[in-house]
Amino acid sequence: MKVTEHIKQSSGKTRFSFEILPPLKGQHIDSIFNNIDPLMEFNPPFIDVTYHREEYIYKELDNGFLEKKIVKKRPGTVGICAAIQNKYNVDAIPHILCGGFSKEDTENFLIDLDFLGIDNVMALRGDAVKSEIYFRPEKEGHRYASDLVKQVKGLNSGVYLDEDLQNTSATNFCIGVAGYPEKHMEAPSLDSDIHFLKKKIKKGAEYIVTQMFFDNQKYFDFVAKCRKEGITVPIIPGLKPVATKKQLNLIPHRFKVDLPDDLIMSVIKCKDNKEVRQVGIEWCIEQSKELIKNGVPFVHYYSMGKSDNIHAIASEVF
Repeated sequence: MKVTEHIKQSSGKTRFSFEILPPLKGQHIDSIFNNIDPLMEFNPPFIDVTYHREEYIYKELDNGFLEKKIVKKRPGTVGICAAIQNKYNVDAIPHILCGGFSKEDTENFLIDLDFLGIDNVMALRGDAVKSEIYFRPEKEGHRYASDLVKQVKGLNSGVYLDEDLQNTSATNFCIGVAGYPEKHMEAPSLDSDIHFLKKKIKKGAEYIVTQMFFDNQKYFDFVAKCRKEGITVPIIPGLKPVATKKQLNLIPHRFKVDLPDDLIMSVIKCKDNKEVRQVGIEWCIEQSKELIKNGVPFVHYYSMGKSDNIHAIASEVF
């Protein structure tokens, strides 16, 4: 079922959903199931599964030269989605990226998803590889998420890259995209970021999931700006509980997200990460309650492969 259909069927009631990471290469899928199992009591209609593109590493050879190798540390997004739908009978939503994909790769990826009965995709540009400062698209790939959305929407109309194909079948994907309440790290301003978000909606995106935020007013202001610009699709807030002191520096640096002073000082006062984890849970509970009070369609949690703190939050909220 499509995310938009789940929202309609909820009749205004806020629902619970979450996102998981594929396990590191070499780990069993049970590591995924062990973290999903405790969260199923909250009846998530869908679970997002991230996609992790290739990375470049350099291996020193016996002669002293360096050999450049391409590795994928977290493969398996499509397989995990199929396993989730089979085991839990809920919708799994794979992330699909511009980075690491040619247009042909994208089309083949979407065909596989369609064969598996997967109805939703989250279309993202993706980050630059660690060895590059700025994002570089693949040869014959997409530079912008809006162009990726356009390709998915085209396939929904039966438009394939090979124009000579006969009797093609149309897919039926519901397309989600990302929104940034504090703007994308590369955007010159929030207004310009919303301008390009609107392009993604015009090209076929049907709902938005936000980047994490820790001040609900940032989300409310973002939604108001989107509505003023004519963006009417559902905007799902994404939350992540702080879990370690290290994240006080990591989150602002990596995601360009501000942390409220009250949260920062509460974490600084903690003796250890066990106390930090509890502070993060309590902060996220209060965020969740306020968002639900304001009628958001879902509260979507970034689990980062761990479910105990998400379970603690959901137990108080749903």
